[in-house]
Amino acid sequence: MSRTSARLAAVATAVVLATTGAAASATAEAATPATGSAVVNESNTFLVNSLSAGVMVFALPTATGSYDSTTGLSASFPVTGGSANLPAYYGDVRLGGGLLFINLRTGKSAVFKDLAFNVTTWQITGVPQGATAPVALLDPAGDTSVSGNAAGGSLQASDLQVDEEGAKYLDTKLNTTFFTPGQSVGSLSFTFKAGS
Repeated sequence: MSRTSARLAAVATAVVLATTGAAASATAEAATPATGSAVVNESNTFLVNSLSAGVMVFALPTATGSYDSTTGLSASFPVTGGSANLPAYYGDVRLGGGLLFINLRTGKSAVFKDLAFNVTTWQITGVPQGATAPVALLDPAGDTSVSGNAAGGSLQASDLQVDEEGAKYLDTKLNTTFFTPGQSVGSLSFTFKAGS
């Protein structure tokens, strides 16, 4: 074997070993993902009022929606990452899916992606399509039950209200006066388990 061939073989071996080592390291460091969901239960009252105003709200994939004539619409947004301690009120949990708001009377719409539950500010936020800064959309309120620690926890809120920032943004974007700060949407059930 020539000196050049030996050098190339050595370099190739080093690359293979480095790649294998990196892959093994990545596998060893691969964390189990955070799990859980934020389930928004939209009350029949809010549904009827929004439809009367010509406003429709849709959960976008990877969120899943369902309807029950007794409890109303619900949408489940999967936890995709983040870290939080619910009882200590700090952290931020990322959610999958998105939200689409449509004003059928004006033809205006608003799409939110990069949803999150900001535990520090106690708000569900979303980034409007074409923007980078999140908008506070919904606030858990009413009778709340919080449990857990940094490893995971749960929140049950009997009321879920439109945030002031979200109301202003949506009314402007959709050219409506339907949304108001503190407007009751329904309730929230949130569970979170940190990844490892």
